Amino acid sequence: MSILNKKKPGLPYLSILKTDMHSHLIPGIDDGSGSTDESLNLIYTLHKLGFSKLIITPHIQGDFFKNTPGIILTGLDALRQAVEKEKIPITLEAAAEYLIDDKFMEKYKSGRLLTFNDNFLLVELSFFSPPPNLYEIIFDLQIDGYKIILAHPERYSYWHNNFDRYKDLIDRGVYLQINIPSLGGYYQNYGVIKTAKKLIDNNMVSFLGTDTHNINYLNSIEKALNEKYLKKILKSKKLLNSSL
Repeated sequence: MSILNKKKPGLPYLSILKTDMHSHLIPGIDDGSGSTDESLNLIYTLHKLGFSKLIITPHIQGDFFKNTPGIILTGLDALRQAVEKEKIPITLEAAAEYLIDDKFMEKYKSGRLLTFNDNFLLVELSFFSPPPNLYEIIFDLQIDGYKIILAHPERYSYWHNNFDRYKDLIDRGVYLQINIPSLGGYYQNYGVIKTAKKLIDNNMVSFLGTDTHNINYLNSIEKALNEKYLKKILKSKKLLNSSL
């Protein structure tokens, strides 16, 4: 099964990162893992790749995944117990991946946003178009002390030919997190790969995430392990994963 039993010499395993801060491993609550057994297999594989901590980030969206902090943290407790039973030596924490949609401000005003480490907040955007008031939302969150991480910016095709938008976000204090599977061709979109590489070339990436939903993501990570751009970003001093 994928990379579990296929250790190859010379691969740049991911222990230098220490922490994966984007995944969907709490079973049955979003479009990620569907069972505890599946989660355990994925977690074991991520451990073998070198991760010592996983910050699991289930989707919270207005229309599709109506998760709450209570649902997520209850699922985290159950998954921790299963991981301890299997004696997998890895630390599990949880936050959320918030879609900035028309319901986001309601969640924000409730004061119950799930963050990690030093008040980092992982957000994503629609793949069709960005919110017209994105900068205002970012400003309001930052005034309240949130540190914004934008998930997988390389996937927002409406910015592929408008690279200055990424620069604008960084100038506004937003951290960018690209998906390792993007470098392994998971999304089968040249624009995604090209943009991920351009972000790396311009030293604009602060976090790497696996965004693991299922074994297919890990298969793409295996492909990415031989990619020079993954090696390049791992050797840089820009990444903040190990500080989490």
